[in-house]
Amino acid sequence: MIKASQADKEKELRLLYHVAETVHSLELNDVLREIVTIVDEVSCADSILIYILDKKKEELILRASRNPHSDLLTKITMKMGEGITGWVARQRKPVAISEGANRDTRFKYFRSLPEDKFEAFLSVPIMTKRVVVGVINIQHKTKHVHATTEIQLLSAVGKLVGGAVENAMLIEETLELKEAIEIRKVVEKAKGILMKRKKINEDEAYRKIQKESMDRRKSIKDISDAIILADQMDITH
Repeated sequence: MIKASQADKEKELRLLYHVAETVHSLELNDVLREIVTIVDEVSCADSILIYILDKKKEELILRASRNPHSDLLTKITMKMGEGITGWVARQRKPVAISEGANRDTRFKYFRSLPEDKFEAFLSVPIMTKRVVVGVINIQHKTKHVHATTEIQLLSAVGKLVGGAVENAMLIEETLELKEAIEIRKVVEKAKGILMKRKKINEDEAYRKIQKESMDRRKSIKDISDAIILADQMDITH
């Protein structure tokens, strides 16, 4: 019995070392995929969902899943404190329910998520220091009693990957900001061209770009690029 316990501890240590060694990508989606793979290895669950906290909106956003949910990623959201997921994020504590998870008073139902009908539910926070950056939800279709060691191990995983998730989030935010600045520069240049060519004011120029975008079903950046290119080629747009 003692040998088995020692073997389990060694297995857990190997896993935690593996987590520390492998979860370090700079791409948030890659980091989350690695976390899903590791959690799957620990839990053998029927479903794994990872929510990431948008600090500005105080909102948890579904960003990764074990089962294919590409149409739902980034579309399912919860406020801090909302549902079991939001409760875990706010309280910074795990929740383990062995059966009847959707009968818990904190549960939030999403018609589009088949996992919401699963029996067992384990939710652990993803943390860096004492700050929550996300939540991992592990679900089983049938009753599943979560051993204390399982809860502790998955909670430890949540703490170990917190730094990698936070770093990847910061890089993603920086890239999004950089892209937004570049788009703004292009739009401003296109507006200037229209104002000069058509003798209109700034608001009218922007509305023209916006209308063209809607009519052609292209992005505002694509329309702006086309205006700039036409001007460079000296073609009346």
